[in-house]
Amino acid sequence: MRCLLLVVCFNTELCTGCSILSALQDLPSAPWTALRSKMEKHLQVISVLQWVISFLAMGAAGTVLLIYMFCTDLWVIAAMYTAWLIFDWNTPKQGGRRSSWVRNWTMWTYFRDYFPIRLIKTHNLLPSRNYIFGYHPHGIFSFGAFCNFGTEATGFSKKFPGIKPSLATLAGNFRMPVFRDYLMSGGICPVNRNSIDYLLSQNGTGNAVVIVVGGAAESLNCAPGKNSVTLNNRKGFVRLALQQGSDLVPVYSFGENDVYKQVIFEERTWWRLAQKRLQKIIGFAPCLFHGCGFFSSDSWGMVPYNKPITTIVGEPITVPKIEQPPRDMVDLYHAMYINSLTSLFDKYKTRFGLKESDILHIH
Repeated sequence: MRCLLLVVCFNTELCTGCSILSALQDLPSAPWTALRSKMEKHLQVISVLQWVISFLAMGAAGTVLLIYMFCTDLWVIAAMYTAWLIFDWNTPKQGGRRSSWVRNWTMWTYFRDYFPIRLIKTHNLLPSRNYIFGYHPHGIFSFGAFCNFGTEATGFSKKFPGIKPSLATLAGNFRMPVFRDYLMSGGICPVNRNSIDYLLSQNGTGNAVVIVVGGAAESLNCAPGKNSVTLNNRKGFVRLALQQGSDLVPVYSFGENDVYKQVIFEERTWWRLAQKRLQKIIGFAPCLFHGCGFFSSDSWGMVPYNKPITTIVGEPITVPKIEQPPRDMVDLYHAMYINSLTSLFDKYKTRFGLKESDILHIH
């Protein structure tokens, strides 16, 4: 609960910072303009860093805090929360508990502007249909996926009226006290069959489940300037789309791989084998990466480099509903999806710093 209060305090401070910046904007002198710009930059860094720390540590910190509270005079509060946790255990798999207030926090606009992150719409989506968005590439933290689909900072609901996005992430995150509530407030759901089935079959229409298809395996290969996705053997999301009759939408984020530098170990080396073993045990890849420091971009730290991330939402692929799709049908729509994603990449690559000769490598 203290972790959640900390996040709320972050947002409150950022809102206060927004008011201060508005006041400074009215002062025309150069020193005040420079001060305002510097303060705005610090707020952007804080907003990004709080998400990185929350993702890495809030779940563990919430668990330790809950156990510690059982050993203090606050054990009654811990017992009440634990009872609530047990009662609420299946909520993440049943549509979650999103909060428009959290999704519209001022903090997320600073998060967006740090990189900056943009969302580009290429086609309309019908509210009478359900969708599965395939997001590529994973990157280290999937900043583009979170900002575009876990918040309203880039205006998803205005660009796609009637469509409700649900970003899918590791189911293990929803076993963590406090952190699970933080994730659900953004409309984030577990990436498992029960959760996605519920959203696409028992939650009406106008739902868009966003799956980072490459997952942890893809994050091990991400590096600045590298355009590759793990997709050839990822067909489960296509089979699910056919079973539910949900249209497939390819999504590509240019710049997602550029915000951190990573040490990529060669295949069959001891370090690579250790990474893959840990990935199977804990569910996510232990990447060896770094960004810049809090106070200087020339130092190393956890703050990502402020490189632009542009997310392109492609054309939906109409998918029929087949409860037991045969393998050749799954292969057909998987091939259609790969072709659509490749076309999307080729159409927009030169607009975002890539050369005409650059290709999308699919593994």
